[in-house]
Amino acid sequence: MIKAGIIGGSGYTGGELIRLLLHHPKVEIQFVFSTTRAGSKVSATHTDLLGQTELQFSDKVDPTIDLVFLCLGHGNSTKFLQEHPFSEATKIIDLSNDFRLKANSNFEGKDFVYGLPELYKKKIQQAKYIANPGCFATAIQLALLPLAHAHILNNEVHVNATTGSTGAGVGLSPTTHFSWRENNMTHYKAFTHQHLGEINESLMHLQKDKGKLHFIPNRGNFTRGIWATAYTHFEGSESEAVTLYKSFYKEAAFTQVSEEPIALKQVVNTNNCHLHVVLHDGKILIASAIDNLLKGASGQAVQNMNLMCGFPEREGLQLKSGVY
Repeated sequence: MIKAGIIGGSGYTGGELIRLLLHHPKVEIQFVFSTTRAGSKVSATHTDLLGQTELQFSDKVDPTIDLVFLCLGHGNSTKFLQEHPFSEATKIIDLSNDFRLKANSNFEGKDFVYGLPELYKKKIQQAKYIANPGCFATAIQLALLPLAHAHILNNEVHVNATTGSTGAGVGLSPTTHFSWRENNMTHYKAFTHQHLGEINESLMHLQKDKGKLHFIPNRGNFTRGIWATAYTHFEGSESEAVTLYKSFYKEAAFTQVSEEPIALKQVVNTNNCHLHVVLHDGKILIASAIDNLLKGASGQAVQNMNLMCGFPEREGLQLKSGVY
């Protein structure tokens, strides 16, 4: 058993972590930190946990905890660690973008490993500090890594991806308001999304001279999930492409390559990524589907924790989707 703490437990990713860790056989939640909700029951904020836990939010941090998850807004993890230093023995998994890029991966002597298990599993197993990937970044990288690994990502890549409203966090904004989001759709941060940096770094780790990536992110009128499609030039047959993807992910615990068309509902409420590959007139089209709060955030964080702590990779992550 390890003792874990959660910093920023009142948001969507914090809530998902609490749900997962409550049912993890090798983890005990020691504290859930929140300055605004200290003393109140966790189930008063995450109402679906009523009857499952008597945990209360705390404004105290145990600096000797075995492992801590940082579920803070982007830019806030650095400040929190400066104000609340943990022991050298404490493992840290950060869900913000503070330490994902190589230029920012060292913080006060702590080297953060980029936590995409399908690419860096061995490094994660040896790591003490993890920078958990972004949600869009996870879906898109898993769609493209096999091509980069084969050094055939030579041409321009076009990606269109749509995320649910939970991707914007628990705070209200004009574009998460029901009246705006329902029966509506729009793109945002076209060609400039912040996840492009980490995506490009991972792809260039496998193929330095890759083609340029063009990414259009969209806001969808649903709550959970990311649906991404990517296409680029491919020389070869469809069966060769499918074999390439299945070979690359043959040992991946949560990434599956389907020979049938996929749908978003297959992965919502799971830590899975489903991929589907087709060819048309020399173009390969890859569809990628994940749950943005699980494989795109908290589920992947627990997967990384399992690898860091020597637990079975799928421990506590045997989750079921609802395809109906």
